[in-house]
Amino acid sequence: MQLPEMKWVLNKCPKSEDSNLPVMSLENVAAARAFHQGFPQYSVTPLADLDAMAGRLGLGGLYVKDESYRFGLNAFKVLGGSFAMARYIAQQTGRDIADTTFDYLTGDDLQKDFGQATFFTATDGNHGRGVAWAANRLGQKAVVHMPKGSTQTRLENIAKEGAEVTIEELNYDDCVRLAAKEADETEHGVIVQDTAWDGYEEIPSWIMQGYGTMSSEAAEQLRALEVNRPTHVFVQAGVGSLASSVVGYFANLFPGCPPTFVVMEAGAADCLYQSAKAADGEPRIVGGDLETIMAGLACGEPNTIGWDILRNHVTAFVSCPDWVSAKGMRMLAAPLAGDPAVTSGESGAVGMGVVSTIMEDPDYADLKEALGLDGSSRVLLFSTEGDTDPVRYREVVWGGAYPTEDIER
Repeated sequence: MQLPEMKWVLNKCPKSEDSNLPVMSLENVAAARAFHQGFPQYSVTPLADLDAMAGRLGLGGLYVKDESYRFGLNAFKVLGGSFAMARYIAQQTGRDIADTTFDYLTGDDLQKDFGQATFFTATDGNHGRGVAWAANRLGQKAVVHMPKGSTQTRLENIAKEGAEVTIEELNYDDCVRLAAKEADETEHGVIVQDTAWDGYEEIPSWIMQGYGTMSSEAAEQLRALEVNRPTHVFVQAGVGSLASSVVGYFANLFPGCPPTFVVMEAGAADCLYQSAKAADGEPRIVGGDLETIMAGLACGEPNTIGWDILRNHVTAFVSCPDWVSAKGMRMLAAPLAGDPAVTSGESGAVGMGVVSTIMEDPDYADLKEALGLDGSSRVLLFSTEGDTDPVRYREVVWGGAYPTEDIER
């Protein structure tokens, strides 16, 4: 059976004033990282140096930020939700974020100064778990809505953190609207969502800054490996908050010579690819059930702040069938001799699948050339989740679900 191909487009969108790039300033990211460092659970997650794989693919270096170790939650998302909640509490209590520490947020003074809020969110799993985790530790309430098709494992992981959680007969974007409506109708209700729309930009920008801790760590870890600057950064996208966080941070870190940025999406929810394909600078929406194994990327409506950053700085957008992610999961789980293994879930491994396909499949030679990928390239990827759905992970890695053509032959 002929498998669906990756689709790609070079970014020809007109530039905007780039007014949202300062959201990811080095100062803002430093404030987020300082906040996270105050958590007793904080540690820097590993950067896997896949030297043997880089050699096999014809690259100068291949590095994978492994977020399966983040705060014991198996995914990066808690970085955004926790920082946004802290920034909201700081704003409401008139405090500086530097003074809104973990000790303050978990102490008796918080209840006197702030009381208790209910934080609402929609999620495919990891973001909701992060919000629930943070709310639980801060003595707050959390209500989480998940789209149809969400697995019981992901629901139970959220429920374990004390949140009220439901699976709705809605897609992700409609769950966002439901959470926003309920927050508006609830006394001291707050929507904590990593997508932005007109009139809702502040909290999403804080979430993006929270994600910046991951990029800040990766930049330091690359320098420790004597890689001053990655030549290429591949990052996956749902609504685009993570992608624009990563792109924005590295664009600010290397303003004179930024890396080449590539954004990857699930083919069933490729709103950013469709936006870039239209090439007029306006975001596009993808509707329907958004069915894909990449649950964390099953989002059809772009973050307006994020899209503005991406349209100005990304070189190419890639729309990926599910087999691409499955291929990446298997490659990271069974590395070449000398390389560390990375347990990477469906939404985390798509970068490995994309890079290996571009480098090895002659059908993508034009994309390889357009991106300038060769033996001098130092490529950074982000494995944003581990086996957050263990059953699905085993189906893919052990059982060979979603095989590539090479395996079928």
